Amino acid sequence: MTHAHTAADIGDSPQSRSLFYRKVCGLPTFVDPTTGRIMMSAGSTGAVMMPADLAQRVKIELHRRNVGPCPIIGHPRAGTWSYLVRADMEPIGDPAVVAQLWRAHVVVVRDGDITLPSPEPGHQLARTWVVAATTPFRPSGTTLLACVRELLDAAKPRNHGPY
Repeated sequence: MTHAHTAADIGDSPQSRSLFYRKVCGLPTFVDPTTGRIMMSAGSTGAVMMPADLAQRVKIELHRRNVGPCPIIGHPRAGTWSYLVRADMEPIGDPAVVAQLWRAHVVVVRDGDITLPSPEPGHQLARTWVVAATTPFRPSGTTLLACVRELLDAAKPRNHGPY
């Protein structure tokens, strides 16, 4: 039986967890010297953040399509999840699509810093793993957004005339 590596295998401090994320998961992480948070600069990896209820439906649909396991960060206080994805998404040019995602509170993170879960006390309140990153796999951001849009389209009320 093979053993799946976890961050705890190499110790659990922000520095050792950041090292795990870099070496095992291929995430470009660093520890912010001011806050002690584990950060990652978006670039080849981005994130798609959405309300947890929508994110749960996306998780089920991606599993049904055999995509995954996808690393997902939970933000308990905000009630949102962030999927870590390959940043293969083109900028969205269609205003109707932008509006659809905006109304659903879906945010695409293509640049800037992303905060990852940290083992430090108190940090678990801000970020936690719904599905931990344990490999370099990240789903296509394009595929994930297409799945989100399909679920949003399916949830639209249909107009069946005046009755």
